[in-house]
Amino acid sequence: MRPKFESVMIMLAGVAIGAIAVQGLHAQGAKLKAYVISENEILDASAQAAYLPTARNLIAEAHGRALRTAGGRVVQIEGGAPPKSAALTEWDSVDDAVAFYKSKAWTDLAPQRDKAVKVVRRYAVEVEK
Repeated sequence: MRPKFESVMIMLAGVAIGAIAVQGLHAQGAKLKAYVISENEILDASAQAAYLPTARNLIAEAHGRALRTAGGRVVQIEGGAPPKSAALTEWDSVDDAVAFYKSKAWTDLAPQRDKAVKVVRRYAVEVEK
């Protein structure tokens, strides 16, 4: 009777260790979601109105999600002065975001963007699970 009990316990321990190992390996391959924050200064509101739909379409085609904050208020809570305008974009990973902002499609949009807004700063932030 005792050997059967030990065998069952060893088998259950093996299953548990295997499940933990598989979960750990799966988690290692998962990329963390990222948000890109663009701090902007609007140069020409009409140029921005023409530029935004094109920029948003390019972002969507690259599987990014523009959170449509370009016209929203930016309110200081702590620290230095806030930017005049901020845009947030959600990406599946920092790598996807960086690849998009270095892409030919985004680079080709630069002349139109430069008429509409001055990018003060743009950066990506990874979100922990």
